[in-house]
Amino acid sequence: MPHRLKVGDIMSRDVITLAEDDTLADAHASMERGRIRHVPVVRDGRLVGLLTHRDLLAASFSVFAEVSEKEQHRLFARIPVRELMHDAVTTTPSASVREAARLMLDNKFGCLPVVDGKGCLQGIVTEADFVRLTVRMLEAIQA
Repeated sequence: MPHRLKVGDIMSRDVITLAEDDTLADAHASMERGRIRHVPVVRDGRLVGLLTHRDLLAASFSVFAEVSEKEQHRLFARIPVRELMHDAVTTTPSASVREAARLMLDNKFGCLPVVDGKGCLQGIVTEADFVRLTVRMLEAIQA
């Protein structure tokens, strides 16, 4: 039954992560390579922050608006992720899918990192995970 689904049932487990010392250029490359918009930042397996594509865009437009693209790349290669990352609202694998969906919807979050009781990253649940779930449910209804 859909109302009994847990976040652990739908989350993505193979998560691309960054370290605080990685650069914004590393973050941009990871997002491009993985075709993703949200990258958890971890230290010793524990979640310490989140960096989003929107964060990178905001930095590009606000901080570097007056510099060339080449200069922007050079600056991105020198700025560590810790300078731009922010705290993330999280969930747990045992949380209900409905609770996670409501949290994302009410707060306009694109993702929720999934952590265990010690703050260790277990996965991430994104809007795409909810779209996949919706497709599976619609297919089940039609079957």
